[in-house]
Amino acid sequence: MLVLGIESSCDETGVALYDSVRGLLAHALYSQVAMHNEYGGVVPELASRDHIRRVLPLTRQVMSESGHTLSDFDGIAYTQGPGLAGALLVGAGMARALAFALNIPAVGVHHLEGHMLSPLISDAPPEFPFVALLVSGGHTQLMLVSGVGRYTLLGETLDDAAGEAFDKTAQLLGLGYPGGPALSKLAATGDANRFSLPRPMLNSGDFDFSFSGLKTAVLTLVRKAGLTQAADIAAAFQAAAVEVLVSKSLAACKGSGASRLVVAGGVGANTHLRAQLTREAAARGIDVFYPRLEFCTDNGAMIAYAGAQRLAHATRDLTFAVKPRWELATLDAA
Repeated sequence: MLVLGIESSCDETGVALYDSVRGLLAHALYSQVAMHNEYGGVVPELASRDHIRRVLPLTRQVMSESGHTLSDFDGIAYTQGPGLAGALLVGAGMARALAFALNIPAVGVHHLEGHMLSPLISDAPPEFPFVALLVSGGHTQLMLVSGVGRYTLLGETLDDAAGEAFDKTAQLLGLGYPGGPALSKLAATGDANRFSLPRPMLNSGDFDFSFSGLKTAVLTLVRKAGLTQAADIAAAFQAAAVEVLVSKSLAACKGSGASRLVVAGGVGANTHLRAQLTREAAARGIDVFYPRLEFCTDNGAMIAYAGAQRLAHATRDLTFAVKPRWELATLDAA
């Protein structure tokens, strides 16, 4: 089955072509970071307008690189939610119109399901079941994944997500938008032991997270120490956030009996998180799987892959709708 995948949930337009036999054939991505940087964050109206400008050229690029034409497509997948309503409508409109014109099925994909399944695109994918640490944008969750659509929520953030905490801390340190990568780069030059920051809910006995208190502690520290110590503050923050993520993830594996852990989402690209998690997981006999770095952020490849799994069992549906808010645990099994 040859599936076109379209991602347009926020500030990146992604298009990809996935074949259920040959794997990923081509993918293309356009990031709006430079445009939104001027405003210090994503402007929804501007994001929607830019998706309109990019989605057709990216689709043509993917078709050219893969050597396929529209008549070769067996189905189309698009991000149905969660995300920005206007941005989601661009991808949904494109996918539904194209599917109708070609008389092929289209399926809406949950954005987080795409992230969670993205490591399965690799040459050495994990087998089910596994625990997934989702650290994407405004989401931080731990899921037990028994199969496609068979997800059990183990824990989630009670306030700020890890990615939000990285971005907000970066703003406090004057690093601009997007802050996560810039903060990690700065932290690599700092001393994580110079300042002591809290590890929220580290010993709570459950698999939930909380990062708002850590962010507030950074605010207090910045006011006290000033930005001359920005690198050390960044390193201390990163060490605290990573310790919580690693501890909770490994506890979830132990509690569920899983020997495999998948890390997905933008924070999953953090080199400090990857190094510490891989080291501590190996000591406990747990195998850790990550997406390719280019697939940690939003992308069309993960939507094409998840859509291929869904389309294999889907019935014809002409419903046109997006879901800006959509709980991952409510999905049905494929």
